[in-house]
Amino acid sequence: MELFYYVSGILQAKIRMGEKIEIRAINKNMNSCVFSLEKIQNILHEARHVNWTESETVLLNSGEQFTRYEKVSDSVWIYAMTGEKQPIDLVIELNQIIAFLYHEGVDSAVLVVPGYEHLTPLKMWNDPLLSRASFEIEHIGKIDVEMRDGVRLATEVWLPKNLKTGTRIPTILIRTPYGRMSYGLNKLRFVQRGFAVISQDVRGREDSEGEWLPMYHEMNDGDDTLNWIASQSWSDGNVGMIGSSYSGFVQWAAAASGNPHLKAIISIVTAGTPFGDLPRKDGLYSSGLMAWIFMMAKQKTNRDALKRDDWDEVLAIRPLKDIPEKALGFNIPFWNEWMKHPDYDEFWASFDWSKLGEKINVPSLYISGWYDDDGNGTTEAWELNQKHNRENQRLILGPWYHNSNATREIHHVQFGLNAIRYDLDLLCQRWYDRFLKGIENGVDTETAVDYYTVGENQWKKANNWPPSNVHLTNYYIQSNSSAQTSFGDGKISTSPSKIDGCDHYLFDPKDPAPYLIDVSENECSVPENYRDVETRKDVLVYTSEPLQNEIEIAGDIYAIIYAATSAKDTDWLIRITDVDEKGNSIRLSDGMVRARYRTSYESPKLVTPHQIEKYEIKLSKIAHLFKKGHRIRIAITSGAKNASFPNHNTGNDPATDTEWVIAEQTIFHSEQYPSHIKLPIVGKMGHTN
Repeated sequence: MELFYYVSGILQAKIRMGEKIEIRAINKNMNSCVFSLEKIQNILHEARHVNWTESETVLLNSGEQFTRYEKVSDSVWIYAMTGEKQPIDLVIELNQIIAFLYHEGVDSAVLVVPGYEHLTPLKMWNDPLLSRASFEIEHIGKIDVEMRDGVRLATEVWLPKNLKTGTRIPTILIRTPYGRMSYGLNKLRFVQRGFAVISQDVRGREDSEGEWLPMYHEMNDGDDTLNWIASQSWSDGNVGMIGSSYSGFVQWAAAASGNPHLKAIISIVTAGTPFGDLPRKDGLYSSGLMAWIFMMAKQKTNRDALKRDDWDEVLAIRPLKDIPEKALGFNIPFWNEWMKHPDYDEFWASFDWSKLGEKINVPSLYISGWYDDDGNGTTEAWELNQKHNRENQRLILGPWYHNSNATREIHHVQFGLNAIRYDLDLLCQRWYDRFLKGIENGVDTETAVDYYTVGENQWKKANNWPPSNVHLTNYYIQSNSSAQTSFGDGKISTSPSKIDGCDHYLFDPKDPAPYLIDVSENECSVPENYRDVETRKDVLVYTSEPLQNEIEIAGDIYAIIYAATSAKDTDWLIRITDVDEKGNSIRLSDGMVRARYRTSYESPKLVTPHQIEKYEIKLSKIAHLFKKGHRIRIAITSGAKNASFPNHNTGNDPATDTEWVIAEQTIFHSEQYPSHIKLPIVGKMGHTN
């Protein structure tokens, strides 16, 4: 059986499936085939015995499960793989597999029986306004590009082959700490469509010179690299950037330099500002980041360092500054530097791109998800550009974690079959065609926001984020009786309590409430079931009555709490969950605040013990449908074991602190101290009963 292998609409290889698998590359620069061809062969063998025309769901003996998803024609259906990360979908004509589909992030690949391309997502690439894939690839090789301070960065260059003399073309730039070759090879489809592709190891990584101090040098280095590209004989001076996570951060850093050559950004699950997202999320010390820190401890990425079975012991090491040496046997210079700056100072401010919003003015395509542990970064960038009224901003928000657009299920929370999109790579191509080549393809006139409503499992469109038909609605916490409570029996109302009330718990930093993540997975914001966590005595729980009607929310959730602590400093965590009829309590959104940063990061101030303070906390964004009969729950605690190093409650420098204080925590709720959350209700005002 012969199959054609396409990546983002371009034929890359011809594959013959038989007793021996044979691959004939069309593109000699092809990185690799994303499909496991042995797995494809097994599926083909088993599928011969399936009556697909009569089956809504098919479970193969090898364990793969497929569900009928999308009708292509009267005789052709797409069957979606469920229950696995990075699924492979099938296109079935009658009882024959005619194609395999793979999507992850903004990449897509199709294996198809020749002649059936028009029955797959490949048909989208027939748009006559797209840049044609008419070029072969010329690998220029590595160039050491000199920065303003003399440090040279390893920079790989690929160009369309046989350009006519004097032809100038736009460029796609990737800057990465994870290895320029693999990330550059992954984007060579742009070369085939008439763009240069440049992939660079950031300072101190892989083959680049200099000190690896995450994020610190990226503004200047990005600026210098853009200027170098514009000076090349083949460059027309128009540069677009693309990348995810850290490679998203470098785009915003470059944009903050004000460089005029940066004409388009594709920001995927971007890391954000240093005290808002990475490495000091909400000003706290992120223990969930330690897997990444260990992976990046030396000059070359070591993905094996992510996997450990002793994270409990590692994260319990004190003082914090000693963790690398005690866990790995050596120091990490950038960790040491971070430890020297416990509060927001000139060091952190020097690479906080949000402080330079007046310089950032680039057409930007954002892609993120509700469970992206760097979701703060996308929010920060979007809101900054909205504040400055920037045009050509496009936002895609899906039911995804940091590894976006790659699964239909996260930690046993099932989304719809439509959770994976087939068009993101096409959207990226159209973005660059419009803003780097000037092709009038209409991408700049389309609706600005696509977002996915969990629970309803539907994609929706809006002209802005949050949508204009959203109303922030207050939901107040209160005890079930006038008696002061200890834990677990609070309720929610749409009006503040007329009875002065307060709830108490003890926060022991040596035994904080867990945040349900697997540190080795390096995904720190998953939608887990907090039912058991909420039985702890250091977790206050407030729950609505069963909903008489559905409530849909879309946007950021805000919490305002009035609280007192016996300590000089402490943390507060607010979590929103959806509680079903069986009592499962699924995390939707949460946020934390460190007491010393209650007014600002720039001016930390310890609290006066037992003094009531007002805390305003912005929780993570979400679009979700609370179903009839479900309950809305608010949980309040002070710990997030695994995600955040606990506050020792001493007020000392967290990097060197080895003391611990158990804090007496009190949450107030009354007309004078109306602790509440603000839910972004879609349409009419919401009611809990």
